Amino acid sequence: MQDVIIIGAGVVGCSISYYLTKYDLKVTVLEKCNDVSCGTTKANSAIIHAGYDPKEGTHMARLNVLGSKLTKEVCQKLDVPYQQCGAFVLGFNEEDRKHIELLYQRGVNNGVEGLEIIDHKKALELEPNLSEEVTCALWAKSSAIVSPWELCLALAETSVKNGADFRLNQEVKAIRKENGVFTVTTQDAEYQSRYVINCAGLYADVINEMVNPKSFTINSVKGEYYLIDKSEGKRVSRTIFQCPNKDGKGVLVSPTVHGNLIVGPNAEKNEKEDLSTTSAGLAFVKKAAVRSVPSINFRENIRNFAGNRAKSEVDDFIFEESATENFFNCAAICSPGLSSALGMGYEVLEWLKGKEELKEKTNVVDSRKQIRFKQLSMEEKNELIAKHPEYGRVICRCETVTEGEILAALHSVLPAVSIDGVKRRCNTGMGRCQGGFCGPKITEIIARELHISPLEVLQDLDGSNILKEQIKEDC
Repeated sequence: MQDVIIIGAGVVGCSISYYLTKYDLKVTVLEKCNDVSCGTTKANSAIIHAGYDPKEGTHMARLNVLGSKLTKEVCQKLDVPYQQCGAFVLGFNEEDRKHIELLYQRGVNNGVEGLEIIDHKKALELEPNLSEEVTCALWAKSSAIVSPWELCLALAETSVKNGADFRLNQEVKAIRKENGVFTVTTQDAEYQSRYVINCAGLYADVINEMVNPKSFTINSVKGEYYLIDKSEGKRVSRTIFQCPNKDGKGVLVSPTVHGNLIVGPNAEKNEKEDLSTTSAGLAFVKKAAVRSVPSINFRENIRNFAGNRAKSEVDDFIFEESATENFFNCAAICSPGLSSALGMGYEVLEWLKGKEELKEKTNVVDSRKQIRFKQLSMEEKNELIAKHPEYGRVICRCETVTEGEILAALHSVLPAVSIDGVKRRCNTGMGRCQGGFCGPKITEIIARELHISPLEVLQDLDGSNILKEQIKEDC
């Protein structure tokens, strides 16, 4: 019998697990995929929003501002790439300026610090590559960028060290409640707990309806992106937005914590499993982006990708205890979901404290240190290689990732089981060649370390085997 079952191991579910496992609670996280961070968390803009956009009094507004502060603290403790670079919302005419003034006041009301409206001259001084047509901008100095999947992994690994039980490849098929106990059934097993937290992303409505009458519907909205080479990474030093509209915050141009430039997204309603990119969608993104930053060199693009966001008919998060007592919904977590995730974790803990007296654990793990070989000094590199020679073998040349880092990813407390799982943990395949050179060697290492055939090595999710058969030559 568990105290809490969390359904979904994206950044929201892992944030909740991170906070709950600091207390004397038995926590199980059920995830239908073979790794954490396999849904919206791994495919978004990677922005920690300041909190000026959500309407006053909403869950979004409260959790965004709280989550933004907590994310900065937690990234420092758990050694997650994070940079408080700030953001601009650009105005091009008088109507935009009025909207920027509204956003400024909304941000002040939401408790956002460091907001300033600047004119054309100041905006171009700070970001010389902006369009000359920019007339003004809202400068949000607390806005930041982060590595979303590394944050999710850090939260999950810390949770495991503090006692959480992560059960992967466990898709929830049914939930029933009898005598105050939930029984959660997957394709392989049954799990029992006193509380259930629904963090199932695009399928949160399906999970909710397993125990409640239908009360909301989750729609999938796809956003398409360009990821541009590091040669364009300094095109802007802040996240550049245009004035938001009914579809969201619009197309942005932003540096990433890994030194690239990210451009996107559009917003198209689509099927939940559709992650395709389209020529029309990418053309829209490109046209919108050059309005902000005309000089972007899209010839340096190294990857296009798409991510799906969960939206409901309500312009807010669904963040509340459901009609069924002790069943809590974290649903319709669209933007600013990443920014709000740790705020949700904190408030779900407070919700549980309101239900019963919780005892804080002693000797809680709340720090983490990652070895990133390319960031070490020459002296540190030599010392590390002397102790562990595998750190002297560079496997991913674009990102200077060593075999030692890959081995650490494959043997961590929440180990990688695929090429993309390694990628999320140590940045292999994220460079200009996108795994073209290091992919085969990583396949060999995974097969060797996991004691499987190369034919069994996955690109990402189950069924994504990269090799079909071995060709036997006649001697």
